[in-house]
Amino acid sequence: MFIKTADFIAEWQQEAAATQRVMDALTDEALDQAVTPDHRTLGQLAWHLTTTVHEMLSRTGLEFASAGEDQHAPDSAAAIAEAYRNASQAALNAVQTQWTDAKLAETTEMYGDTWPNGLTLRILIQHQIHHRGQMTVLMRQAGLRVPDIYGPTREDWLERGMQPLV
Repeated sequence: MFIKTADFIAEWQQEAAATQRVMDALTDEALDQAVTPDHRTLGQLAWHLTTTVHEMLSRTGLEFASAGEDQHAPDSAAAIAEAYRNASQAALNAVQTQWTDAKLAETTEMYGDTWPNGLTLRILIQHQIHHRGQMTVLMRQAGLRVPDIYGPTREDWLERGMQPLV
């Protein structure tokens, strides 16, 4: 749980940048990639991450413009990536301008429970990480290069002339 907005801001900037690298690596052709027909596609996961930023944070009273959950996911990977870029930056600006550290201790009804706002911010980041991981598996299945997130990828190691671990 965050108790200082500055701590959230620093972590959000890092995690949103990692998610943005994943979004920017998507292609239109890969958006339909799914593990099985009854699971979310890569495009649906990307759009879910994009719209959840506003859906979750608007429950806390933060106000900012963003694509809504009720909107259909675009057929364009570039459009999804741009919508995520806008949502993540708008969320960051909203926290910076609308909340103080004291606001993080205030509680909000969230999904049948009561969460301090600092916990909501933590769960938002964990939600991004969770679905970003799912997306990288689907990206591999679709033949896309996965960007580095917390360290080099297999392709990064090979480009550096090093043997990746198996």
